[in-house]
Amino acid sequence: MKNNYLANVENYIDDKTIIDINSQKFQRVMFLYRAALKEIELKINTIQEEMKLFSNYDPIEYIKVRIKRPESIIKKMRRRSLELTYENLYTNISDIAGIRIVCNFKKDVYNLLSIIENMQDFRILTKKDYLKNPKQSGYMSYHLITEVPVALSSGTIYVKVEIQIRTLGMDFWANIEHKLKYKNDEISPKQSKNLVKYAKVINNIDDNMLTISNSVENKRISKMIIEVADNNDKNINSEGMSKFNM
Repeated sequence: MKNNYLANVENYIDDKTIIDINSQKFQRVMFLYRAALKEIELKINTIQEEMKLFSNYDPIEYIKVRIKRPESIIKKMRRRSLELTYENLYTNISDIAGIRIVCNFKKDVYNLLSIIENMQDFRILTKKDYLKNPKQSGYMSYHLITEVPVALSSGTIYVKVEIQIRTLGMDFWANIEHKLKYKNDEISPKQSKNLVKYAKVINNIDDNMLTISNSVENKRISKMIIEVADNNDKNINSEGMSKFNM
């Protein structure tokens, strides 16, 4: 079935229109992706604030958002041998709008994933778990392609947004690897192999940090249970003595 999630946009131009990045049409399309990104960023920020206030825990270290540059969009379409039409842009390019959520621990990645999956107004198109199945390069992250509702004067439409969820360690490695490898043609096979090795080291650190975190949390919970039990015993003894003295 034809993907027509942008078909009812006001002043919409035929799918077969050739992309002109300097045109008003292209600016309108980019506006839709920016609007979708604002929608999802607001929801994630709301979740973060809620968890701080109600759970006294903040799983999110920071959030990054970005819109792919027009030149990068065209370059990616050409690399995939796609005709430069809006139809191909809508259908085949899923990461024009992107949000990256950086967490403290691996468990936070999956907790946030569960929250996003339960958002009834989002449509999840694809999921890729690069934590359990890292890329050959060593890259680790959790990727979602979603469709986000954007309310316009002409009605609500759904726009694709890519969500990446990863730990601090994964984000550090990915940023360094990108700068070293993808912007430097001189990197050697040995150096690439070392990058994979360092990704595994960071993954081990993530696992060890999670173990420490879980241990600390279990001790905190045990202490709370003991304190509650002690307080209950004191209250029972106090009530018993009160009745005895009557």
